[in-house]
Amino acid sequence: MDISIIIVNWNTRELLKNCIISVVKTVQGPSYEIIVVDNASTDGSVAMLREDFPEVVVIENHENRGFGAANNQAMRIMNGRCALLLNSDTVLCEHAVERLFAFMESHADAAMACGQLLNADGSRQNSIAAFPNLFTLLMNTSLLEYLFPARFPSKRYGFEVPRQVDSCIGACLMVRKAAIDAVGMFDERYFFFFEETDWALTMHKAGWKSYQLPKARIYHLQGQSIGRNINSRVEFYRSRYQFFRKWENRLAYLLLRTVIVARLFVNLALTAAGALLTLGLNRGLRDKTYVYGRLMVMHLKGLL
Repeated sequence: MDISIIIVNWNTRELLKNCIISVVKTVQGPSYEIIVVDNASTDGSVAMLREDFPEVVVIENHENRGFGAANNQAMRIMNGRCALLLNSDTVLCEHAVERLFAFMESHADAAMACGQLLNADGSRQNSIAAFPNLFTLLMNTSLLEYLFPARFPSKRYGFEVPRQVDSCIGACLMVRKAAIDAVGMFDERYFFFFEETDWALTMHKAGWKSYQLPKARIYHLQGQSIGRNINSRVEFYRSRYQFFRKWENRLAYLLLRTVIVARLFVNLALTAAGALLTLGLNRGLRDKTYVYGRLMVMHLKGLL
């Protein structure tokens, strides 16, 4: 078996269906299996899979185990030489998987490879990430990408050839089974954010490399707004703190945490001021003020 395509699903029935259809339509050449791990969906996702895609291997969880733990379940039973971790809200373009697999086959040092994620309108999404540290926290990310594009590549600069990167966004990520066997699977202390960044850093320290292939293109229909959903933001902060606790010493971690809280306070002050100046009529500013305010309160109460 060449590729084990692994999709973690939680209440995205129609997106999941479209994702699998795109796999069937576009993956030509490499042999593959599809494994779906369902995290206790209540929208009929599992019934749809059993009716429409009986060839798909389904792992049905009775609770939401998160992204990393669910992927680990599938990786324990995978048969492929590579795993393709695929979000349920992705749609593959022609030849995307073949290009990723061919690259992995011809580059023995590659642990991971990702393509170029696209918005629904075809514009580029961020598909890669630098390893976070105190410097990246203190500096503005956009400024770093502008001043040091070779070190901090971004979606604003088009390119055609594969390039080595720190880490890849996990929406569509091909990973070599030999690298997984060498360093282990996802750290399950992360529930939903930073798993792939942590994994890439682990592999990097073990001598493996990560690459992006711009010609492997994937539509990623992610939500674009911070909204009023506080839960995802809470998970982001918890995972970021987990990452820094794991990879930094205690003094550095405390300094990093101080910087994060200070930036949160500034964001809260600025958005609150903007909401007041617009008399609360700007919904985006209202929503961000709400989210930043809740996050600040949780920090003050020691909940983050």
